[in-house]
Amino acid sequence: MSYNKNPYAKATNAYDTNAQAHTTSQRELEARILLKSNRTMQALIDNWDERPRDALEDAMTYNRQIWVLFYDTALENKDGGRPNDLRSNIVNLANFIFKREIDILAAPQKEKLNILISINREISAGLMTAQENEDNQAQEHTAPPVEQRPPGSTTDISG
Repeated sequence: MSYNKNPYAKATNAYDTNAQAHTTSQRELEARILLKSNRTMQALIDNWDERPRDALEDAMTYNRQIWVLFYDTALENKDGGRPNDLRSNIVNLANFIFKREIDILAAPQKEKLNILISINREISAGLMTAQENEDNQAQEHTAPPVEQRPPGSTTDISG
């Protein structure tokens, strides 16, 4: 979005492009995409009175595209390792987001964006936490065993 007057926007976009090219997992990529949507919506809030005419619609379209992917994956990927309750929650949350976006477009108010930002933030935090847990478990299974010493033994480090 070129309307963003943030001097760090170019650097942030460059970081995002690099991060997406080097992202190691689907969860991390999904979290980054949600956070990118949040930055766009926050820029709208910060520059509400100066925003271009179609900026709000562009932001809602981008966010909706993300949630359509989550929605479709939850419906179609029954064997993806996600429990039915989780899949159902994703579908319900996506439906809420779609309705909220329609409400925002019908009667624009910057305060209405806060709930979308909050949901995206919480979901991205959960995705990143899940990724960190997976990474930690992988390290535990591949870490070499620590040498066990009997109590009272010492290591001689004098040359």
